[in-house]
Amino acid sequence: MPSAARTLAIAVMDDMPVFEVAIPCQLFGTPPPGHTGPWYDVRICAEGGPRHVRMRGSSGHRDLPGLFGVHASHGLDGLRAADTIIVPATADVDRDPAEPLLAALREAHARGARIVSLCSGAFVLAAAGLLDGRASAVHWKHAEALARRFPRVPVDPAVLYHDHGDLLTGAGNTAGIDLCLHLIRHDLGAEAATAVARQMVVPPHRSGGQAQYVDSPMPRARAEDGLGPVLDWAVERLHDPLTVADLAARAGLTVRTLHRRFQAELGVTPLRWLLTQRVLRARELLERTDIPVDAVAVRCGLGSAPNLRAHFAREMGVSPSEYRRAHRVREAVPA
Repeated sequence: MPSAARTLAIAVMDDMPVFEVAIPCQLFGTPPPGHTGPWYDVRICAEGGPRHVRMRGSSGHRDLPGLFGVHASHGLDGLRAADTIIVPATADVDRDPAEPLLAALREAHARGARIVSLCSGAFVLAAAGLLDGRASAVHWKHAEALARRFPRVPVDPAVLYHDHGDLLTGAGNTAGIDLCLHLIRHDLGAEAATAVARQMVVPPHRSGGQAQYVDSPMPRARAEDGLGPVLDWAVERLHDPLTVADLAARAGLTVRTLHRRFQAELGVTPLRWLLTQRVLRARELLERTDIPVDAVAVRCGLGSAPNLRAHFAREMGVSPSEYRRAHRVREAVPA
């Protein structure tokens, strides 16, 4: 990300559910305590703004109409200079928004802006023609309607979010938080995203491919009954060549049973979880230390620099060295 603040616009409409509007305001509005680098210049944009925009209480029903609202600081012209545009949940999944907003989104995308939808905001991007041929995430309860109304859009109702670089779509409610943290992590690095997550008391990272819901979404009555202890044990030993069999042995389970428990509690396989943790550890080390790439590979459990480069490029789209140059913390710990 450049040294100057990145302009982020939130496109709002009357009668949007307030929760999905509040998510980007909360995550991008103010940098977390202790953050000294660049941050986002947030603007709220609405057709006919600046003006008051009424909101409703929640998505899916018409409770508390008009009780909530936001002040749009800009009209749709505020979208023209934005690097990123976020479209929260739409007011009505059965009706397209006004053409001026759709035209503004098409224009912004054509000039290279990054366009992001939260929950049923995917209907707005689809109405603008931006999602044709693009795998798209949406809250599972809206998936059938999105596929029916926009047959050119490949709808994926199972995942938390999809990132195509220029277009990102997220599922509903807390998946919107996951997607916004993903944006911060991409723009400003893992440390900034973790600081925001810590302030909000949410997990710092859930991968976009994780399931929207799992068989056992609620925590176990006793921590020792769930996977928490074995996950903590593994995170402390990422530098070791841990295998799925090691995790199963620590948990006192067969490998087959461990796979079932991971899918039920986390929505991912044990191997996928291990790889995600190792890449996260590598990112932290690249951001905060000067140690060579081969030493980073050893400390995060990927063994060798070529292995780290292969996994890192596949997960992040850049090499470890490129990532370090882009996200280096000013006061890095020396080797």
